[in-house]
Amino acid sequence: MIRGRVKGKVWSSRHVDTLPKGALLDVEVDGGGQLIAFDPLGCDTGEAVLITQGSVAAAYFNGRTAPVDALIIGSIDETSKK
Repeated sequence: MIRGRVKGKVWSSRHVDTLPKGALLDVEVDGGGQLIAFDPLGCDTGEAVLITQGSVAAAYFNGRTAPVDALIIGSIDETSKK
């Protein structure tokens, strides 16, 4: 898994029809680099997230072919518990 922080949305007026409902987000990866990840959760800018890539990300769409290589699978809670 990859940890990162959402920098913003990637807007697209046209896309492949098999892309499911959700958003494409620009994510800054911890340790350096950036990637575009598909977000089915509704994450916001500034939010820390967990991402999976490759066949694991594609398998999320259960029987549908979706051109997704990076998938946000969790939002990281950053409040500490005492």
